[in-house]
Amino acid sequence: MQKVNGYYKRPLPSPPALDLHSPNGKQLFLEAIQNGTMECFVKLISFFQTQSEPTFCGLATLSMVLNALAIDPCRRWKGSWRWFDESMLDLDCCVPLEKVKAEGITFSELLCLAQSVGAKVEAFHASRSNIEEFRKYVVECSTSEDHHVILSYHRAALKQTGNGHISPIGGYHGGKDMVLILDVARFKYPPHWVPLEALWEGMSCVDTTGQTRGFMVLSRPHREPSMLDTLA
Repeated sequence: MQKVNGYYKRPLPSPPALDLHSPNGKQLFLEAIQNGTMECFVKLISFFQTQSEPTFCGLATLSMVLNALAIDPCRRWKGSWRWFDESMLDLDCCVPLEKVKAEGITFSELLCLAQSVGAKVEAFHASRSNIEEFRKYVVECSTSEDHHVILSYHRAALKQTGNGHISPIGGYHGGKDMVLILDVARFKYPPHWVPLEALWEGMSCVDTTGQTRGFMVLSRPHREPSMLDTLA
């Protein structure tokens, strides 16, 4: 076979991560299901998608979560269908799609996007929160189909290649204090378990704005956004 330049996946650094498909990863999955801390996984996996551009981790994550929450974009995607994908998040009031394609997206810009399309959002920079509060939200959202956690963290804290990254949480194992990351860069790393403390370290790194990364909790709004809300 002719050698082709580029990369076909990356070896997942383990430790600290644990591949969901490994025997130990599957065991953690089964135990977490039995303990009721995989409810968010059930909903997210139905809408799981791979980012279509190397810089679109935030957009892929957000569109996945918005669809899992059954939030109506109030705009047509293709044909007569209303559906979120990355192309539906081109809002100049926050950040143009071409800018994200060239530079990626910051935690603050992702927050703006999530609010602009009608989600209810609670956002926490790591510098203004603490690991206990983070763990509390992870547990609460892992036991619910109606709330989802989006993470912004630095891959280096997990010994992974790359810089900042955004993905959703797919579950939690209380006994091991490990979080399941549904990595939207599926061409690079599979879904994997990581220690919550290591993940917190990655969220405590600063991004290009000089602020720490962090996490946000998304849920359905009390009312659906109107067309004016969406286009404002």
